[in-house]
Amino acid sequence: MSVQEINKHAVLPPIISRSDKEFLDSIQRYIITETERVGCNEEGPADEYYIIYRNVFDKVIEYVTAYKSILTSIKKEYDTFIETMKKSQRTAFHLHGKLKVLAAQPTALVYLRRRTLQLEAKMKVVENNSSNIQLQIDKMKQLRVEYDTKKVTYTFSKDPSKPIPGMTLQESINLDALTKYLKRLEDKYAEIKQVMSKKYVPAQRKADLEEEMIGILKQRDVAENLNKDLQFRHQRLQIISYALTSWVESDMSRSFQDCVKRIQKIQDLYGDQNVVEELCEDDPGKAKEAEIMLYYVERFNELISLGEYEKAACVAAKSPRRVLQSIETVNKFKAVGKIRGKPFPLLLFFEAIFSTSNAHKHPVDAELTLEGIKCGLSEKRLDLVINWVTQEKLTFSEEAGDVICDYGEQNTYNKAKCLALAQIIYSDCSLHKKVLLCLCKQGQIHAAMEYIQQFKNLTSSDLMQLIKLCPETELIQCLTKEWNGKPPLLSFGLVILHLFSVDTKNLAIKLLQGINKDAIEHLMMSDPFCSLEKWQEVASTCLQNGFDRLSNEIMSILRSQAGVTEISEEDSTDNLMQHVFW
Repeated sequence: MSVQEINKHAVLPPIISRSDKEFLDSIQRYIITETERVGCNEEGPADEYYIIYRNVFDKVIEYVTAYKSILTSIKKEYDTFIETMKKSQRTAFHLHGKLKVLAAQPTALVYLRRRTLQLEAKMKVVENNSSNIQLQIDKMKQLRVEYDTKKVTYTFSKDPSKPIPGMTLQESINLDALTKYLKRLEDKYAEIKQVMSKKYVPAQRKADLEEEMIGILKQRDVAENLNKDLQFRHQRLQIISYALTSWVESDMSRSFQDCVKRIQKIQDLYGDQNVVEELCEDDPGKAKEAEIMLYYVERFNELISLGEYEKAACVAAKSPRRVLQSIETVNKFKAVGKIRGKPFPLLLFFEAIFSTSNAHKHPVDAELTLEGIKCGLSEKRLDLVINWVTQEKLTFSEEAGDVICDYGEQNTYNKAKCLALAQIIYSDCSLHKKVLLCLCKQGQIHAAMEYIQQFKNLTSSDLMQLIKLCPETELIQCLTKEWNGKPPLLSFGLVILHLFSVDTKNLAIKLLQGINKDAIEHLMMSDPFCSLEKWQEVASTCLQNGFDRLSNEIMSILRSQAGVTEISEEDSTDNLMQHVFW
């Protein structure tokens, strides 16, 4: 086609009238002005752009009267579509928030239960304190009545002017201080007496007990061997007896060897002779139950062989008398291993049996509980483990808590959740030391102190071990100071010596740096456990580690005590307490 032919058919652009051009210019200026006024950039925001161009569209509709109806319909459809999109976005945002709330519910439940335990413990402490205060008030009232009715006579020691060792002059005339001092001496005497009774035993008595124990152990070994032999014979006879009974009741339609094999199968599956005896009794109901159990066993084995592991797990969970909820079943699922692209069969088994645990009279045993927790953690399904521990009917053990703690140590992101779960398990098993350790590792030092006050059977060695496992400054300060008006649980001096001896020198130095003279004097005067020799050893340790000022202050306080003299290294074999009390 030639150039002339192309020009012949070309269409010229429409000629815009002056009024239309002015309208378009005004529209363009309006868009630029409004965009700059609201501070929009090239990327958005979309809502501001939408409002500006909607107004522009309205002006175009008002100006172009010929196409007003069709443009109005188009604008209405666009507005409806945009409103629908905004509503969908709001709905999606709302549903996303609900999903987050539902996902956080198990964790929130764990923390709420833990808070409930803390509040209950605090309530018990408050009630105990209230009852103790009430008893003290009643005792004071009774003493006041006796004082008003009787003439009080006082008895003095031979030399009352002599100061009491270990007490200042003000404390020696204070009745409360004297009462505390007497109570401390009585407790120390009772403790020494108890240690003496346990520590020293006559050597002849020990030899007699060892000889008696050896004889009893020999008798036990003989009886155990005889018992095993008799049990084996009894088992063989009963299998034959049960098989014969079953063979006669079936009108001898099956062979006797088949009956024997079925009985042996039941016994190998249960591992419990009592179950076989119950199933083989003449009761028709129990015979029917035996048939049902055999059906479940055969169905389970069939599903395993076909690779239907999820259905097999459901059959095991619903089996009567939990016949298939055993370690043997766990080993079968372990032998299957992991299947690519499918859920872990062993995890399906534990999900099934734990979810139906509340329907049974007895909880899932400790061995299966431990295996299930190990399986869930190995698959990184902490959410399942949280639900099992807090919701299902399980039997906890120390090993289960240890497994969860180890998982938390390896996964620091979930450490707090793991410690809270382990605390629930340890508390259920009455493992107070490990409950304390979990509380301290979570930073709940005050809750740990309340727990220590509640369970008073913890020894100084237990608390020292707690410091070794969780060397926190706040914990040591709480243990070495008065708590709720009660004396400190540990000696500050002994703790310092212990920290230097177990290679935690940095923590000991940090504690010593925050102590002034008044504080160290208060600690020394209120410390019922650390002897003066130990304080002298603390001073030497401070001097060796560069704390000259603190060492001098400790020695100054020791010298200021009445009846106290400094013992040189040559006299280190003597007992410093002899200078104090004698």
